[in-house]
Amino acid sequence: MTDAYDAAGYGAGRRVGFGKKPGIVVVDLQMGFTDPKYPLGRHQMVHSAVANTAVLLKAARRIGAPVANIYTAYSSARDAPYWKIDTVVNDFHHGQPVTELDPRIYDADYDAKFCKTGPSVFFQTAVVQYLIKERVDTVFVVGCMTSGCIRASVIDAFSYGFRVMVPEPCCGDVDAGPHKDNLRDVGRRYADILSLDESLEYLNGLGPLDQT
Repeated sequence: MTDAYDAAGYGAGRRVGFGKKPGIVVVDLQMGFTDPKYPLGRHQMVHSAVANTAVLLKAARRIGAPVANIYTAYSSARDAPYWKIDTVVNDFHHGQPVTELDPRIYDADYDAKFCKTGPSVFFQTAVVQYLIKERVDTVFVVGCMTSGCIRASVIDAFSYGFRVMVPEPCCGDVDAGPHKDNLRDVGRRYADILSLDESLEYLNGLGPLDQT
């Protein structure tokens, strides 16, 4: 069915397409979002995203694709921006358990680890330099939350000139509505929205990547 965006020429039906070298950007799959004992860690969509991301990362690491694992943390509430999410401001502080990356998706011996302070993983971090140094042209964005930090990171990845891929099962949010709405919207403009199977087929078809 054609909607108003299709009629206006937005390209939801057109693919950006894969490039030659992928990198995976993992957004905020830290314990504060993935452990049910914390207020923000009680959402099934995010738990599913963790499990699916672990599968994606296994395939990426097997071929030598770079992985950037990013978490959010501050020194105190004083250096946090004006989030309207109290626990992020008051609890997401360096050294606290809520800032630790979930061990199901983090490999300390393989992944590059970064801390961010804003919604986008690219804002005032070295993530883009890392991806450029690794000669990445195709960025997979996974993690949480779809309507917040995933969307912001997708837009910045697009703005830096990367081919942007978003495997839907590897992203999670509090509610299915905003999750689907935001994926549909970035899919019209900036990124290809993929299944996990499509993503794995691409990664598994590449073979070992050049590390030079």
